[in-house]
Amino acid sequence: MDVLAAYREVGSYRGAAAICGTTHKTVRRIVEAHQAGSAGVSRAVGRDRGHNYDEVMELVAKKVASSQGRISAKRLLPAAVTAGYAGSARNFRRLVAEQKQAWRRGHHRGRRPAVWTPGDTLVIDWGALEGVHVFCAVLAWSRVRFVRFADNERAETTLGLLADCLETLGGVPRTVLADRMGCLKGGVVADLVVPTADYVRFATHYGFRPDFCHGNDPESKGIVENLVGYSKRDLMVPEQPSVVDLTAANTTAAGWCSQVNAAIHSEICAVPAARLEQERTLLGGLPSLRCQIGPQPISRKVDKLSCVRFGSARYSVPNRLIGAIVLIVVVDGRVQALESFSGEVVADHALVAPGETSILDEHYGSSRPDKPRRAPRAKTVVEHQFLALGDVAEQFLVGAAAAGVSKLPTELAQILTLHAAHGHDRLLAALERAVQFRRWRADDVRSILAAAGAAPSPRPAGQALLLTLPSVPTRPLTDYAIHTIGGGEQ
Repeated sequence: MDVLAAYREVGSYRGAAAICGTTHKTVRRIVEAHQAGSAGVSRAVGRDRGHNYDEVMELVAKKVASSQGRISAKRLLPAAVTAGYAGSARNFRRLVAEQKQAWRRGHHRGRRPAVWTPGDTLVIDWGALEGVHVFCAVLAWSRVRFVRFADNERAETTLGLLADCLETLGGVPRTVLADRMGCLKGGVVADLVVPTADYVRFATHYGFRPDFCHGNDPESKGIVENLVGYSKRDLMVPEQPSVVDLTAANTTAAGWCSQVNAAIHSEICAVPAARLEQERTLLGGLPSLRCQIGPQPISRKVDKLSCVRFGSARYSVPNRLIGAIVLIVVVDGRVQALESFSGEVVADHALVAPGETSILDEHYGSSRPDKPRRAPRAKTVVEHQFLALGDVAEQFLVGAAAAGVSKLPTELAQILTLHAAHGHDRLLAALERAVQFRRWRADDVRSILAAAGAAPSPRPAGQALLLTLPSVPTRPLTDYAIHTIGGGEQ
């Protein structure tokens, strides 16, 4: 309701205020202003009384400018009190906030949006969450993302993961942009970063130019800063990777990268994996050999057992390398053997304790039996003729030798004479029965042949024989009761 109409109706300030939902002072001010305007008298302008912080306003402005808008009101208040400020801390915080806003309006960091060129820039950065370090890289134009986990941020780890990233991309961009990582920074001259000698050698090997951000300039690589935060929220928090099993963690990270690179990117409205196929034609080629990173590999000579010794343990390599020199490296808790010339990984083992042995069957061309098998080797003519009868003859010979049969060569010669008399098939059947019942003499074989198959052949007990019997009529037991007739029994 109109305040003036309510006042005319009730005739009091408080009554009009209750009707209009305001205070009586507001009603009074409106009514007096209306009456003054009707009489042609202009309303008196209020006197500017100033603020209780006017004396220190210049001091606050200087401190805010010298600190580039970072100083807090809590730190400025003691200096303001010394300069004569007698107001409240709350009013002083208003002054500092106003001065910061005024300074930022004239000193904002206006930036142009990045316009990336295909095949030009790869941006890398590190992040960490609960002791697990995450390496992130973004190929700027296609927005392809690469994420892997590690337990440190040393130079060899960074360069190794960067090499994995380049191999995953299938090419080398012209520039790799990073922040001022201590592992890659050799020094700073005139605000320009001097890379380490290892990083220069690595960049020369792959054919890219190392580049670094200026100090206090995170916006220049915001494209990868966003990926670090995204990987923490969407990958590290749900999956909880651990440094104990980095292999499984990096397998999960590779699957996550495949998933996000196959989805439409909101910034470019395209699928990064599809754009990578277009950008790959503009990337530089990968070198034929991977750059050696970190400590020098250890050389070992392959012994006659087709094994190498490392850390007081023994590891197998392909037997074609017996007598050759191989290089031994340890990667993510696994021992790898590399050919000294080509660098090809020829063996990959889990790290074992000192004194243990790690053997792979494919290095020897066959599987390893649980226990050694010592097959008979014929030396004489009789032995050659007997073993030529087949596997059952070999079983008979091994069993007879294990039973300690004396004059075994004579027994074999007598069995061969039975072969001429009874034929091949009957003799093999007799030998098989002799092996079954552990009879190792020639006379035993002769007795089996004389039985001509009439001897019983016991078999192990089989299943129970179940028969369905026919049903027959039954009679009650009362039909068999004894009845007494005339005092006697009948």
